[in-house]
Amino acid sequence: MTKTRVLTGITTTGTPHLGNYVGAIKPAIEASQDESVQSFYFLADLHALIKCQDPRRVQQSRLEIAATWLALGLDTDNAIFYRQSDIPEIPELTWLLSCVCAKGLMNRAHAYKAAVAENEEAGNQDPDRGITMGLFSYPVLMAADILMFNANRVPVGRDQIQHIEMARDIAGRFNHLYHGEHFTLPEAVVDEKVEVLNGLDGRKMSKSYNNTIPLFVSEKKLLKLVRKIKTNSLEPGEPKDPDSCTLFQIYAAFASAEETEVMRQEYEDGIGWGEAKNRVFEYLNAHLREPRERYQALMEDPGHIESVLKKGADRARAEAAPVMDRLREAAGLGRFV
Repeated sequence: MTKTRVLTGITTTGTPHLGNYVGAIKPAIEASQDESVQSFYFLADLHALIKCQDPRRVQQSRLEIAATWLALGLDTDNAIFYRQSDIPEIPELTWLLSCVCAKGLMNRAHAYKAAVAENEEAGNQDPDRGITMGLFSYPVLMAADILMFNANRVPVGRDQIQHIEMARDIAGRFNHLYHGEHFTLPEAVVDEKVEVLNGLDGRKMSKSYNNTIPLFVSEKKLLKLVRKIKTNSLEPGEPKDPDSCTLFQIYAAFASAEETEVMRQEYEDGIGWGEAKNRVFEYLNAHLREPRERYQALMEDPGHIESVLKKGADRARAEAAPVMDRLREAAGLGRFV
């Protein structure tokens, strides 16, 4: 049976938080256990260099994120889990694709256009001021990530659909120029049901807003952060609207449907904010206790994480190396004998 290939890149800047878990990590880990699918999950550490030139932060983030996914139950026997930078065929393919990719296509990339617009609004005479080739050609590297493994489906947020369309354009151009079906044309998969959690201040939970609740902080720190979640001034006994409450939203993202309905009724009955925050903390803490312990053990044993990633890289390269041999041959870069 031919398995559907699904590929997911994991950004390696910052510390994973509750929003990352609910929106991306939890559904991806559930998908990793589907034996009818060949899943590829990779730490997108080459991409991280576009935005972050702090080596210690990049290194620490790679370790934290790998430990997080493993602690939460990623099935690395079924899924292929690897570091992007461990696959030298990826940058080589990036160059082959760059040589068939129209510059005009890259000019239309959202991130590049946004950076240019920012320069123009600031009155800079050079619209490309501060823009690196990494940022400009980022969609080509993303295309290489996808096309190297001929992924059929790529789960993305709406803001990333353009990159999948670009990967399809580049793949089609390569296939046409080099007379063959070298690449599968990938499809973007947008899950409209993916939850977006709000953060401490009521805005979307995001590192850029500094309003996150990291997944594996200590019990004491978790309690402190939950108590900081913004609520209104309604007194105990007054009915409260669960659907406009960040506290309820976070609880519902982890609780069962039945537990959520019980909490919804308590909001209508006028639960006090102090009691509600204590309940949310206790529920989150119980839910995260075991993975937190696994995470801490993994962080103290980076050698184990390294061995898991090496195994994943070996599996990924076993597929990538013969693909690159065929692509070199197609482009006229094959061996003479």
